[in-house]
Amino acid sequence: MKPSMLASFDGLREQNLMALKEAKENGAKVVGIYCTYGPRELVLAAGAIPVGLCGTRQEPIQAAEKDLPHNLCPLIKSSYGFAVSDTCPYFHLSDMVVGETTCDGKKKMFELMGRFKPLHVMHLPQVADQPASIQLLYGEMIRLKKALEQFLQVEITEQSLREAIHVINEGNRALKALFDLNMIRPAMISGMDLVTVSWQLGFHIDRWERIKLLDRMVDEIKSLAARGYCVGDSETPRILLTGTPVGVGSEKVVALVEECGGLVVAMENCSGYKTVGLKIDESDQRDPLLLLAEKYLKIPCSIMSPNGRRLELLRQMVRDFQVDGVIDLTWRACHTYNIESYFVADLIKNHFGLPFLQLETDYSTLDRENLRVRIGAFIEMVIENNFRRKKYGEG
Repeated sequence: MKPSMLASFDGLREQNLMALKEAKENGAKVVGIYCTYGPRELVLAAGAIPVGLCGTRQEPIQAAEKDLPHNLCPLIKSSYGFAVSDTCPYFHLSDMVVGETTCDGKKKMFELMGRFKPLHVMHLPQVADQPASIQLLYGEMIRLKKALEQFLQVEITEQSLREAIHVINEGNRALKALFDLNMIRPAMISGMDLVTVSWQLGFHIDRWERIKLLDRMVDEIKSLAARGYCVGDSETPRILLTGTPVGVGSEKVVALVEECGGLVVAMENCSGYKTVGLKIDESDQRDPLLLLAEKYLKIPCSIMSPNGRRLELLRQMVRDFQVDGVIDLTWRACHTYNIESYFVADLIKNHFGLPFLQLETDYSTLDRENLRVRIGAFIEMVIENNFRRKKYGEG
């Protein structure tokens, strides 16, 4: 018995592609965004449609490697491959693209992408909690606002920006409510369904409709849970996935965890829980662009050095989601996340005393069986650790 609302997300990407084409035919402008640092609020305030862009599949990487080095992060190669081969319809329909300097690979890739698509690159600070970083990101919000106004031939007013902030706040509230369903034991939604829902939503062009979809899904799952519905049982190993983003096409680790008898109850990454708790105080009367800068600077991405906010978020999530073990996923050549895994491992193993597994892989299926062996052994370790904790009252 699965929630019927989950079926609403089957084919949602394709349905919204048709709606996006229709909107374009009626004069709408589309702005493609790759990263959570891309401020959707500014695009909405400009009267344009912000859409997430493709970058989670293996297929376009061969096209990307004609221009990009082989030993580069698969997310970067997939994103560029879709663009250069014109096989991502959302990229094709975008009037302009907003990029960002989250890593050296991406910022250099954007130089190549700028040859065939109007592109604005945001320059990000790499140190959180410093006045200079706020001022830098504030300046980038001003620069993006001007770029959108000039390219789209519109004026972004304070009122339109505050209305857009409200929409994004509500969207984060609704998605967080879905993720939070898994705070109880047994869980109420599988990791694979979480990946599908969060990924498909990125292509939904109607912000209020996606909020309604999420609210209805949460209500339905709660109603089913009151009648005994759950995913797994109270003994199912509860796994938290942290690290690099995951989407449909790059979900093999989530799938393998659940094939091996575990359950991904939460994802800390930027396709999961990382940003849904970030909310702008709508009663704050300061410059909305400054409010945006303050919000986006709080994203606990590994580009920040040091990145204490990620460890704080993990502490909270391990407790709130009653986690039994943690997997830290790093895409190959993502050096910031790979190095930061040291601090994550120390937190999970030495502070919480929980099993920890760090995986470095790419989008291909070549290592799937090797990963299955490692993840299977990890799940057995989690089960053994749970048994010991229960028997001896540890933890």
